[in-house]
Amino acid sequence: MKKSSRLTLTGGVQSMFFEQFILENAKRFDVRGYMRKLEDGRMEIFLEGDKSKVDEMAAICKRGTQHTLIRKVEEKEERFQDFKDFKVVKI
Repeated sequence: MKKSSRLTLTGGVQSMFFEQFILENAKRFDVRGYMRKLEDGRMEIFLEGDKSKVDEMAAICKRGTQHTLIRKVEEKEERFQDFKDFKVVKI
């Protein structure tokens, strides 16, 4: 079963290290989508793939690294868009 989920993280994130952490885990779990830093400083992560893998990846995103201080997480189920890979988008 396929699933798409959008996470919005609020808190202290060291972008370069957090991005690498998310990229490595997306590859490990074969999850596709993107992540980007929003203009207000929050991180948006769009995940899609097999339901169990998206759920595992979402848990990793919510936990972050040892240098991440995540204060709030918003998660919303989204329409499946069939991304082909996982990318970091710069705006």
